[in-house]
Amino acid sequence: MIQIRTAEEIELLRESNLLVSKTISEVARWIKPGVTTEKIDHIAEDFIRSHDGIPGFLGYKGFPKTLCTSVNCQVVHGIPSKYVLEEGDILSVDCGVLKNGFYGDSAYTFAVGAVSDDRKKLMEVTKRALFKGIEMARAGNRVGDIGWAVQQYCEENGFSVVRELVGHGLGKSLHEAPEVPNFGRRNKGPMLKAGMVICIEPMVNMGRKEVVQEQDGWTIRTSDKKPSAHFEHAVAIKNGEADILSTFKFIEEVENN
Repeated sequence: MIQIRTAEEIELLRESNLLVSKTISEVARWIKPGVTTEKIDHIAEDFIRSHDGIPGFLGYKGFPKTLCTSVNCQVVHGIPSKYVLEEGDILSVDCGVLKNGFYGDSAYTFAVGAVSDDRKKLMEVTKRALFKGIEMARAGNRVGDIGWAVQQYCEENGFSVVRELVGHGLGKSLHEAPEVPNFGRRNKGPMLKAGMVICIEPMVNMGRKEVVQEQDGWTIRTSDKKPSAHFEHAVAIKNGEADILSTFKFIEEVENN
């Protein structure tokens, strides 16, 4: 069942998503060589709770941490650990919160110190692909139009998109209908209607599109062990341009300092 949200509900969703965005910007200050992903996770949990939120991922279907921290060939759902970040790593940070009964959900991939040009390009293309998808997220289009835009842009740049993991609706549950794949055909899939709130989240691999699950039962990595990048925004569908409820502004301010 696809939910149509009222203007008041969308403002509550915006509040939750802004807290996610601010949480990711807070951990951005700590992302550097020598820091563990577990340390980053503790900072995120403390920040969320101190801003009247509840970590949205912690305990979700048994997930043990506040953040998903996925390094290099890990695509998504990496579990924060004693892994020490190294110069040249890329790190996807995916965060969810529950506040005022509604969820926020966003993700950003960071360079740890100086990274290689091919990794830099992977991150840039994935981030740009997210906004290509958002351009198609307007009432009257279909979910397939979003996936088509993401897939086309990534493949034109020599990368591949993951098939098994998708974006999703967002609201009183973390994952709601509809699923929002990062591949597809134009004019296919559910119709986008004003008031729908969805997460668009390209997961893009440097090598092959295939992925495998690691033994921890959560972490998804590329089958060829080449790097992967991940960016995610929550957006509200409108008759015109989509209303982006999360933001990268705070993160980019930290990165540019």
